[in-house]
Amino acid sequence: MKRKPLIAGNWKMYKTKDDALAFIYAVNLEVPDKDVVESVICAPAIFLRDLVKREGENLRIGAQNMHYAEEGAFTGEISAAMLKSYGVDYVVIGHSERRAYFNETDETVNLKVLTAVKENITPIICVGESLDTREEGTTDPFVSKQVEKAYLNVSKEDVLKTVIAYEPIWAIGTGRTATPEQANETIQGIRKVMTKLYGAEIADQLRILYGGSVNTKNVESLLATSDIDGALVGGASLDATSFLALVRAAARR
Repeated sequence: MKRKPLIAGNWKMYKTKDDALAFIYAVNLEVPDKDVVESVICAPAIFLRDLVKREGENLRIGAQNMHYAEEGAFTGEISAAMLKSYGVDYVVIGHSERRAYFNETDETVNLKVLTAVKENITPIICVGESLDTREEGTTDPFVSKQVEKAYLNVSKEDVLKTVIAYEPIWAIGTGRTATPEQANETIQGIRKVMTKLYGAEIADQLRILYGGSVNTKNVESLLATSDIDGALVGGASLDATSFLALVRAAARR
């Protein structure tokens, strides 16, 4: 089945307001048609309003995190409704940095996923293993468990409103990338889990991205595999020229 590719840049905690505006002016009219590839920038929350106001027809803006509660006394947090009111279309959920540094758990990931789909924001759900898990040969059961917990109580009707990003922790920001074969094999395993949960038809339509030191040199080989539908990109998404090269590579897929 032909799945439309998606390239999502995750800026993490980089850029000033001026940097963010210079970036969107550089890429806005240059990204390929959204019917060919979805181009997304997941920016720090403080920039979202400025970016959404300037997004063109073919570029979409995402957040890097959100709270699962509708509202409440959660100082410093941002709700899905707040994001939606700004016109944000995507949100990264469960990134390994959030899990490692900010106590994100499989349970909070699940709660955030449920809230995001309720608010019609597409969650990019991150899963992935440590180097120890990879070397122990237990990647598949570890990642499968993360996926199963993330989709607890997600209805069959809502599954295709989500995206999964497989990001092996050992490859994030290290310059070390899973080989296309390794990444594709694990993503095929994720698709098998989704087949078990929701059936083959939905699993075949669900987009699953790879993330982990993706750059302009390796993106084409990753996208040439059978089951990788795009990328969640960190450092290589910070430069406008690099980001455009990534989305153009996906458009040629």
